[in-house]
Amino acid sequence: MPDKPSVAVLPFTNMSGDPEQEFVSDGIVEDVITALSRYPSLFVIARNSSFTYKGRTVDVRQAGRELGVRYVLEGSVRKAGNRIRVTAQLIEAETSNHVWAERYDRDLADIFAVQDELTEALTTALAPAIADAELRRAMRKPPGSLDAWAAYQRGLWHLSKATADDDPRAAEFFRQAIDHDPNFAGGYSALALYQLQAAAIYQTLELAEAQRSAEGLARRAVALDGADAEARSCLGWALHSRGEAEGALAEIERALAMSPNLAIAHGHRGATLIFAGRPKEGITALEKCIRLDPRDPYLAVRLLHIACGLYFCGEYEASLEASKRLLRSYPDFPMIYRWFAAALGQLGRTAGANEALELAVSHAPAAFDMYVRNRVPWFRPEDHAHLVEGLRKAGWKG
Repeated sequence: MPDKPSVAVLPFTNMSGDPEQEFVSDGIVEDVITALSRYPSLFVIARNSSFTYKGRTVDVRQAGRELGVRYVLEGSVRKAGNRIRVTAQLIEAETSNHVWAERYDRDLADIFAVQDELTEALTTALAPAIADAELRRAMRKPPGSLDAWAAYQRGLWHLSKATADDDPRAAEFFRQAIDHDPNFAGGYSALALYQLQAAAIYQTLELAEAQRSAEGLARRAVALDGADAEARSCLGWALHSRGEAEGALAEIERALAMSPNLAIAHGHRGATLIFAGRPKEGITALEKCIRLDPRDPYLAVRLLHIACGLYFCGEYEASLEASKRLLRSYPDFPMIYRWFAAALGQLGRTAGANEALELAVSHAPAAFDMYVRNRVPWFRPEDHAHLVEGLRKAGWKG
């Protein structure tokens, strides 16, 4: 078995009884294989091997053993009149347990457009489903028996909690992943992202040192695997943290050229655009990131950046709603209160703004110094002035 999650997409069964419809089911499967192959975190069996099972009754466990994969996607296509129904099931081959299943009904106005739409729907759902299954699998293992991939997954789980206590635990697992496999690019990328998050959100690392270290780790990941889109995106994020927006976007666009549906790259692109003076484009990219991966371990950061982008657009009411959305899921996340306070200040809601301002200072005093009293490299001067203006209206006397 490959270290990373492996999947085979078996030929879908043509249930229509019409041999001419065979090209529809085969076309969907071929497109799904191609789309999944663009995810750097997946090992996908090639079409030629998958299609040796065409027209056969398949035992999923046997197929998994023969192809050397952990997951098998099987499905069917049924056409009735001018409607098409596609069903798909993702199965863990070793146990035959269903990981995910869905049904899609579409009108057949344009078969190629429908095929593209179904392919996007399937791949958008599958990647997070496999990631979730891999996380559950890693969590079942005792810490002492973790391999590089499982340690990496454990680290992502801690990072997803978005707390000052879980972040260092995430770093321990990422270092463990690197120790297990020094050639595993994902361990270096994830450790780089942790360092940037720890410095920017919790101030548990000194910012300039974290920026240097994270860039080095990201470049190490790219050197190990130049075709790893996640490593490229991570390098872009490290450059963003140094205020190098142009270089950051170039690396992130390279990542998306390799893997167009890579959620983390859309997230990095969105935040970079927001702080590069293009907030509307940034919000669109962040929304796509969340749609592609609703369980993104960096979801708190994505929601924070959406609130920032809306604030920069002057949409203060919408920024407040985005802030509330974040707080509902992450009540201990410290970075949102200053945006909450600034938006309330801009709206003239003095009482609520004063309370939010007090929380911004008391929950994260070091962050308030770094972002408000000073200016971080990725903040444009005019955006920093915009934030300070809102906080002064909220009652800040600095």
